Amino acid sequence: MASVNLTIHTPHEVFNQPPPLENYNLYTHDTPLREAVRREGAAWIEERALEYGALMGRAETLHLGELANRYTPVLKTHDRFGHRIDEVEFHPAWHDLMRLGITWGAHSLPWTEPGPGAHVARAALGMIRNQVDEGTSCPLTMTFAVIPSLRLQPELAQAWEGRVLSTEYDPRCMPAEGKRGALFGMAMTERQGGSDVRANTTTAQPLSRGGPGQEYAITGHKWFCSAPMSDAFLVLAQASGGLSCFLLPRWTPDGTRNAFHIQRLKDKIGNRSNASSEVEFRGAWARLVGEEGRGVPTIIEMVRHTRLDCAWGSASTMRRAVAEALHHTAYRSAFGRRLIEQPLMKNVLADLCLEYEGAVALALRLARGFDESRESEAARRLTRLATAIGKYWITKRGPLVAGEALECLGGGGYVEEGPLARLYRDSPLNSIWEGSGNVQCLDVLRTIRTDPDAVGLLFEEIRLAQGADRRFDQFTVQLAHEVQDMVTLETRARRLVEKLALALEASLLLRHTPTAVADAFCAARLDGDAGLAFGTLPAGTDFDMLIERAQPQLEM
Repeated sequence: MASVNLTIHTPHEVFNQPPPLENYNLYTHDTPLREAVRREGAAWIEERALEYGALMGRAETLHLGELANRYTPVLKTHDRFGHRIDEVEFHPAWHDLMRLGITWGAHSLPWTEPGPGAHVARAALGMIRNQVDEGTSCPLTMTFAVIPSLRLQPELAQAWEGRVLSTEYDPRCMPAEGKRGALFGMAMTERQGGSDVRANTTTAQPLSRGGPGQEYAITGHKWFCSAPMSDAFLVLAQASGGLSCFLLPRWTPDGTRNAFHIQRLKDKIGNRSNASSEVEFRGAWARLVGEEGRGVPTIIEMVRHTRLDCAWGSASTMRRAVAEALHHTAYRSAFGRRLIEQPLMKNVLADLCLEYEGAVALALRLARGFDESRESEAARRLTRLATAIGKYWITKRGPLVAGEALECLGGGGYVEEGPLARLYRDSPLNSIWEGSGNVQCLDVLRTIRTDPDAVGLLFEEIRLAQGADRRFDQFTVQLAHEVQDMVTLETRARRLVEKLALALEASLLLRHTPTAVADAFCAARLDGDAGLAFGTLPAGTDFDMLIERAQPQLEM
């Protein structure tokens, strides 16, 4: 009988386990992101992105994300003497992460460094930072996005913009006039309405003559108030002229706490490092932004910018999930080979990489659209439509990528000690925040019905890749027919928006990525030569090349 060589391991010996994915540069080996940054006009940010990528990839920085989510915010409604204070306490890791965002301009870069590629540059830095913790993205995004709405009321912009754009993080709860920096939140939705903000019941009464920039008393509630520790909020309330937008600070001009009362913090599935709350206003002091009755158009400028962050935020989540899966399978062996070398696992990994390729390409193209919108009405109209499309699709794909990446780690991915469980719980939020999937689709349909020129601009963008691939050409011809069919448009809205997103991603990949990437995308996403699950790419796909473009490398 032939002898069998068995390696004897003691019970306490640990083997066939990967080292933690830490102490690596989050930008250096992310080829799809680096290529997108360069082609969309932000090559000038690369030196900073490399420095930031190294900083955010350090073990101690990644650990901050773990701590901020393990030790979640705590609401303090009253002090020990019984005074109402409505404050939220955070673990020090939260404050460290906020400081790492604000110091690097995550909330301000396009406003403080306006010019070609500014929104792309911020998106790139945001994608790096967001991989460490998604909760801090919420206040950073809203503080960034409030600027366009503030500028609709110049005297309010003059009073607040300097502190909002400051690169000093000042978490103290005190009147903003004495602070080195300020954060903004928003409060729109109510219990009975949700996305239907026209159903809001919160009221606004003028304290004097009323009108733009004037003082009002706000009374009512909000079912979701994001980042309630912020210094001020944009709030929707019903004035005599209709639904209106107000700037409501935490402190009144006389230095007293505003009648802004936090009822409770939300016990959320994910995004747990960030505080979300239910609040009541009991005659809270506020100032009108814009005209009465123009609340939605006023606040939609803030919403539009936050939707961009939802798109690249989900792409960032994909990136972290894919990096963890690639890293684990590169070290882990089963059945005599490393997992990453096994054909079926290689198919799964390559498919995840392919999804990320499309997501980051579309997200940064949207960011360039925001840059171009400053000078071009056509770019503004195209970008508004494309952002709804991209926000819908990328955020829908994020949870699927996170779940499949988790499965690549097996049982180890399902425990809270590793990052993938947190990513999986965090991933649905961007699809819900700032308009759920149906809201995005209805926005797209509204544009199709009312602004055919914007639809024409969208197809001009898609057709820039015309002739590059037979499957793409056939897909876009059929898609153009579907857009024109108004009979069952709302019923078909999700499938239609999905196809528009796929066409945009395919066009970008055909024009800008290696042939093997675009070919795999067209085969799997447009031609139907793949299944519905990840890991069903056609057998002839260049799996190794797709994986190599996304493979992280430790800096030993």
